[in-house]
Amino acid sequence: MTSDRPLLGISLMIGFCVLIPFGDALIKLLGKSVPLMIVLLARFTAQALLLWPIVLVQKKGSLRAALSVPKRIYWLIFWRTLMHAAGIVGMYYGLKYMPLADTVAIGFIYPILMLGLGYFFLGEVAGPHRSIAAVVGFIGTLLVVQPNFVAVGWHALWPVTVAITFAGFVLVTRKMAKEIDPISIQAISGVMAVLLLLIPMLLLGGEGFEAFDFIMPSAHEWLLLAGSGVIGTYAHLLMTASLRYAPSTTLAPMQYLEIPFATLIGWMIFSDLPNQLAAWGIVVTIAAGLYIIYREQRATRA
Repeated sequence: MTSDRPLLGISLMIGFCVLIPFGDALIKLLGKSVPLMIVLLARFTAQALLLWPIVLVQKKGSLRAALSVPKRIYWLIFWRTLMHAAGIVGMYYGLKYMPLADTVAIGFIYPILMLGLGYFFLGEVAGPHRSIAAVVGFIGTLLVVQPNFVAVGWHALWPVTVAITFAGFVLVTRKMAKEIDPISIQAISGVMAVLLLLIPMLLLGGEGFEAFDFIMPSAHEWLLLAGSGVIGTYAHLLMTASLRYAPSTTLAPMQYLEIPFATLIGWMIFSDLPNQLAAWGIVVTIAAGLYIIYREQRATRA
């Protein structure tokens, strides 16, 4: 077991927020020509190849020791892997149709979704302050979605799936992060994901499903795939490690730093900036999300 070290956890989460928009930008570039399953396989294959050597060194070369994980942890890693892959799918399609900053901002309705899920599935009552903040945050998200919905239709809702899966991803990661080191979590998850992804790809590839087609990437695309795999692996390693050292409620405000970084990177690489309505929506969503987190922390302390 590992005790909380909030400052270290916050520093690691800030590192994640700086790195992950670069990975998202590479996914946006890849979405123009590379099928979804190739992107996913490259992402998780890189994760497995980069981290398993480290795990084996930690376990003194013993594969048996590396795999000696409680069955309950394996199940948690399995569900975490599914949510991770689903989140990348939502991000892939969201980025394919929308600017980087808008896609990331819509995904940050997950604190609001957590309140709704807690009410319907756990019977948790949020209270008037957090409920009003959730409504305001939802309105802010609609301000971001609206211009994108006019431009791309229902594709503007792909980032909502990212928000749903990310909420579950963070909760499951926090649940096991103190029982198993983050490198082992990521290494096992990488192998699990590759095995799970190969099955539908072998069954559906060449059957008219564009996402599952195997198209040999060009040299430039291989470079982008490698970059996406490396950045995604180490960014999520930082995030997983941060949840090992600090509660998710402490780290949640730091995650909003991802939006300004995504806006900057989107402008630098794609010359994309949110329009005025979307920009106001981003501000409202951030403010509402931070207020919800503040009220959650007060309720926890009380």
